[in-house]
Amino acid sequence: MSSREKKDYYEILGVPRNATKEEIKRAYRRLALQYHPDRNKSPDAEEKFKEISEAYAVLSDDEKRRIYDMYGHAGLSGTYTQEDIFRTSTFDFDEIFRDLGFDLDSIFERFFGIRRGPPKGRDVVMDLEVSLEEAFNGAEKIVSVPVSEICSACGGSGAAPGGLKTCKVCGGTGQKVDRRETIFGFFTSVTTCPACGGSGKFIEKKCPTCKGSGQIKVMKNISVKIPRGADDELVLRIPEMGERYAGGKPGDLLLVVRLKPHKLFTRKGDDLYLDLPVSISELALGSRIMIPTLDGKVEINIPSGTPPGHILTIKGKGMPSMRGGRGDLKVRLKVVMPKKLSHEHRRLYEQLYDLERPFVEEERRLLKD
Repeated sequence: MSSREKKDYYEILGVPRNATKEEIKRAYRRLALQYHPDRNKSPDAEEKFKEISEAYAVLSDDEKRRIYDMYGHAGLSGTYTQEDIFRTSTFDFDEIFRDLGFDLDSIFERFFGIRRGPPKGRDVVMDLEVSLEEAFNGAEKIVSVPVSEICSACGGSGAAPGGLKTCKVCGGTGQKVDRRETIFGFFTSVTTCPACGGSGKFIEKKCPTCKGSGQIKVMKNISVKIPRGADDELVLRIPEMGERYAGGKPGDLLLVVRLKPHKLFTRKGDDLYLDLPVSISELALGSRIMIPTLDGKVEINIPSGTPPGHILTIKGKGMPSMRGGRGDLKVRLKVVMPKKLSHEHRRLYEQLYDLERPFVEEERRLLKD
């Protein structure tokens, strides 16, 4: 949205231009509670929440409010980036969001792309082998996973004793302060120190235990629930079991389900396929055969004259769906022939050939026309 399209900040918060800081704060509290998207499910709630938060970020900061009152949105856009409006202000959302029951860090990252405090650890991705029976019934598996723990030798600093020094670039503040003069007056920009990444320290001598990473890997057994109907490549997220940084939240563990091949069944979506060996005579004469399913045996009827390769569908005997219901079992009729014919087999097949030859040749005439 350009500066000419933006609404007046006072109008957004519903306060007069001479409103006090306390009046601005009360107005924002009321509107934040009304429009927070976790509570308000209307389509425009998120955009409205961003709008009122930006208005409060400006009007609760003396310097930004002074520039806005004198030059409007154009004055701010010429002096501050969108990130600066939130990152360098002297205002503080902490008290408001804490009272309202909101997670401040998640709000800043979710709506404004600003991460406060130490970075979150990286997610760890692992494959998890699951049998078809476990996916059918649901299961609870004990999985051994490598977990990142804070190195006890250095407390996560990554430095040997006495090896952690104050950053010379920022003097230990973790921030880089730039002051420059603009047409609107002096502007102070505060950013994360590029030399130390905001920690205010640098490692002069690495910890011999963790080699400077601040973390060590340990194997840990965790219990994982496999939901009924779990399919190949389903991702199970285990919160805060990934990599971690000192002072920051751990990442997550992502377990990717890998279905093991089954000796009888093949899965396609929620349907199961079973190849059933049958003889020519069973197809010609018809037959009733007991077949296995994942929850017991059932009898199927093969009608007389069923062609080879035909698929019979048994409703509701496939996999349970994670969306509800259940798939089907598809039974493919696979003709098996004897590899070697006995004398009796040959005699009977020759008799059968003589009987079948007339109608087969009648069908073959179509190929000659």
